[in-house]
Amino acid sequence: QCAARIPAARAVLELLEKCPEHQQKGGFPVVVFEGLDATGKTTITQSVKDTLNAILLRSPPACISQWRTIFDDEPAPIKRAFYAAGNYILASEIAKASTQAPVIVDRYWHSTAAYTIATEINGKVQDLPPVHDEVYQWPEDLLKPDLVL
Repeated sequence: QCAARIPAARAVLELLEKCPEHQQKGGFPVVVFEGLDATGKTTITQSVKDTLNAILLRSPPACISQWRTIFDDEPAPIKRAFYAAGNYILASEIAKASTQAPVIVDRYWHSTAAYTIATEINGKVQDLPPVHDEVYQWPEDLLKPDLVL
């Protein structure tokens, strides 16, 4: 529906439609680095990539990152949809890359989930969903990393 108002939405959906429904991880490990902005994720992921001769991927993936500023200015549900789609596109890239070398990922599903929860509760800790709420559960159809730091 928003493609008429946001032309980039159509392009994101087209990329998403090209992704296999069930991504299978290759034989190499997948390590995700999560953290707040400006905490050194880019520095550490580059260093680990170089040390392990790994493939470095980022969220949102490069193929859609040029539209990030467009979606960041949209209402929260549209912005969340963009980043959720990005996770599935990234999962497809992870699946392919992990057949060739170790994969280091700068942000993934955890950042999307944390942002979504924080915006829904307006930053009020007392309004967090209960500990076992499904919002904290990894999506069953999203490729899982081997390690998250």
